Amino acid sequence: MTLETERYSQQLQQWPAAGQHILANYDEHSIVVYQAYRASIGRYALEHGRLGGTDFSFSRMSWIKPNFLWMMYRSGWGTQPGQEYVLGLRVRRSFFDALLRDAVPSSFGASQFGSMEDWQAAVESSDVRLQWDPDHAPSGARCERRAVQLGLRGQTLDAFATEELLEVIDMRSLVAEQRLHAQDDSLALLTPRERVYEPLKG
Repeated sequence: MTLETERYSQQLQQWPAAGQHILANYDEHSIVVYQAYRASIGRYALEHGRLGGTDFSFSRMSWIKPNFLWMMYRSGWGTQPGQEYVLGLRVRRSFFDALLRDAVPSSFGASQFGSMEDWQAAVESSDVRLQWDPDHAPSGARCERRAVQLGLRGQTLDAFATEELLEVIDMRSLVAEQRLHAQDDSLALLTPRERVYEPLKG
């Protein structure tokens, strides 16, 4: 399955220009996040519909990004070594919302904890990190808006890679087709349809 796309220029008019916002492709039940892998990991995921294999590490923290353009910036539009396989990973919204609730900010200064000790204790006990980074235009130019990424480890990473993962989407063709349009933020550029994400209530 491929994701619905829209012209970047049209989406840009709808996105907030500044502030912390989760931009994502989602529906009533699921949300797509992105990761970029080496070929062996990417092939395994596409063949098996889950993450694993000899080269995927469940002992390290793995960072997921719901914002496609942040992933493109990080992976150099799929050209960085070891990041050639750009995948869309569709997970349950209930799981993603739980990640947001359980996440501990990756730095003390961005947290609401009263002391460094309290924050460090939360970091050690949580399987989820949250980090807001500058978002980027297709060409790589830095934006005022900030994009979220979530670091997963332990049992949470296991769940993400297996039972909570609903679909593995091969994004390589789209990335390759749109790479040239991205260099100058062309009006012809197509990106996955993303809107500001709000967690489900209740």
